[in-house]
Amino acid sequence: MQAQGMKQFRSFVRKEFLQIFRDRRTLLILLVMPLMLVLMLGYAIKTELNNARMAVLDPSKDAETLRIKERFRASQYFTVVEETESRARIDELFRRGDISLALVFAPDFAESGARGGREATVQLIADGTDPNQAALLTGYAQGVMAAGSAAAEALPVETRMLYNPQQQSSYNFVPGVMGLVLMLICAMMTSVAIVREKETGTMEVLLASPLSPMQIILSKIAPYFTLSVVNIVTVLLLATQVMGVPIRGSMGWLAVVSVLFIVVALALGLLISTLVSRQMEALLASGIGLMMPTLVFSGLIFPIESMPAALGWISNLIPARWYISAMRKIMIEGAGPESFAPELCITALMAVALMAAALKNFKVRL
Repeated sequence: MQAQGMKQFRSFVRKEFLQIFRDRRTLLILLVMPLMLVLMLGYAIKTELNNARMAVLDPSKDAETLRIKERFRASQYFTVVEETESRARIDELFRRGDISLALVFAPDFAESGARGGREATVQLIADGTDPNQAALLTGYAQGVMAAGSAAAEALPVETRMLYNPQQQSSYNFVPGVMGLVLMLICAMMTSVAIVREKETGTMEVLLASPLSPMQIILSKIAPYFTLSVVNIVTVLLLATQVMGVPIRGSMGWLAVVSVLFIVVALALGLLISTLVSRQMEALLASGIGLMMPTLVFSGLIFPIESMPAALGWISNLIPARWYISAMRKIMIEGAGPESFAPELCITALMAVALMAAALKNFKVRL
């Protein structure tokens, strides 16, 4: 009996795959659009940043460094989150994603300025994960230091770009596009596919079959899960082989985070399908209701730090925000699990909550 049930389940999954492959427009969305998004967003989009979080290391603690630090605190472009005594602490803050810029003064800052020495007495360290923002931040930071300070005007400044010294824009956008692609394929296509069955009346036939509701759901989402994994692989190959984006972290953790986010997106698509009855409604709900917030609030295009506080709180509810953050840490920074543990835990909780809500709301009778 169990073998018969598994045979029927495999038949349903095979039917779903065949249905997808027969529709060329669906195949274009599933397989071609992700590659187009990677190429367009990876090469074309430029961004800005306000209220960048920064740390300061000031062993000198003289009057001139105090004035410079006060100007940073008064600037709308920077928020000094910590003044530390340790260079190791700065590295830790970068790995955790708590800062995007660090200002490091030399111990003899004032004396070097007075002597007019050519050696750099202050260092700017930026997070080069997003090269456009890093270049903008270091430029503004040098302007803040020079403003109103005769000593700082002639000050040699050394600038470093962590994680992305070549300042490649693709380093920033490839992890973000992966989140966008998974949301597009999993959530939108899954919701539309299930609602199509309801709208055409074939869902009643499926519910009357020997398969349980859980097996029906799994048979519907299995093709999109498989195609999502295929897209992750193709996007990574395109990113590494064509665009030169590195994968510095663990491939195992990259796979774990990606699979968790796929489950989140599938659960969102399933939940939407239980709330609407027409394909157009599912398309609008998943397209406008999910895609636009993903673009705006995930940090893919617009930095979360520059948003008002209320919108920043809204961004916490966007699953792609946590996935994109974790992927940047794994791929670009090469960080270990201790650095992206919050993102991993939040994504796992979202997966459990959304899947539970979708299954509870799934109607076994139409």
